[in-house]
Amino acid sequence: FSFRGKKIGLLPLLEVARAKAESDLDVVHDLSAMILELRKTNAQAGLADAIVYAALQYGIKQFRVPEDFPVGLFLRLQELGLHCVAAHSSDALFPRRWIKSPKEIAGIIAGNRAASAGFTRVERILAESKPSASGKLFWGGAVLTSEVLHTEIQMAVTSAGGLCDAGLICAAGDQAVDCHQAGTGPIYQNQLIVVDIFPRHRASGNYGDMTRTYLKGRARPKQRKMVEAVLEAQRRVIDALKAGKTGAEIHRIPVKYFKSLGYRTGEVKGQYVGFFHGTGHGLGYDIHESPSLSSRYPYSLQAGQCVTVEPGLYYPGIGGCRIEDCVLITHTGCRLLSSHSYQWEIP
Repeated sequence: FSFRGKKIGLLPLLEVARAKAESDLDVVHDLSAMILELRKTNAQAGLADAIVYAALQYGIKQFRVPEDFPVGLFLRLQELGLHCVAAHSSDALFPRRWIKSPKEIAGIIAGNRAASAGFTRVERILAESKPSASGKLFWGGAVLTSEVLHTEIQMAVTSAGGLCDAGLICAAGDQAVDCHQAGTGPIYQNQLIVVDIFPRHRASGNYGDMTRTYLKGRARPKQRKMVEAVLEAQRRVIDALKAGKTGAEIHRIPVKYFKSLGYRTGEVKGQYVGFFHGTGHGLGYDIHESPSLSSRYPYSLQAGQCVTVEPGLYYPGIGGCRIEDCVLITHTGCRLLSSHSYQWEIP
């Protein structure tokens, strides 16, 4: 918590020395020792009791907490007499969190570099794979599956300094119509394959987030048209992004563009099709942060924010396509923080 401009932290014994050496906290209290002291008079004392005790030492009787604050802890603090008020949003409580420092930007770039290593591995495997008579792809003498690609991507990302701790997506054919389907089972020629890699850069703790769509073989006209539409939609969004525009305003760009091409969004036979997710989201120390490029974000973007740009289209019988890169918002536009080829058709 903060008090008169100072940042005060309560940490367990094992973290105290590291916090003093590496964090920007002004005061670090030993939480473990504090709880042990409180248990001399209250055997049930825990985290909430320690927070209240520490707050009272500074004369604090009220806390403002973020909207995602743990409800159990919130109620317990109230029971112990510490008044808690929930902020309307985490943005309001930590406004500087979403403006990235040069060090954080470098970490996001490094995370994307690790993602790019994963794509390079996928491209090589698809180039080396051969279809059977049934169209099923074989690589290294065995059936090529989403699970095999997952493993190969993870190894490539790890070698490049990243960690796929939040998972990854490698979904082919109609599986990719569910945009968060991780992918499972054999991969076939002439299928669109959505590969979404969002690794944490181990050294900095920042996430990268990139998506490419591939096809081994030869695309059908509907597949080719859809991929070209998504690439153009992403280009239009990147060209339009700059500080001062709202997330909702930016989201309308691909929505209107896809609609102009005849791509419809909605529920068909119990499944959503078309462009049914946001255009992008913030990222950094979390894979999903503020701001959002969506109809739910009517707020202005600010210079220094980092966001993904990831339009997509999804239709059963055609498959899914998503193309994603990261950008830094500036006063005059945006700067790409990710780089990898958009070559998607692999013979």
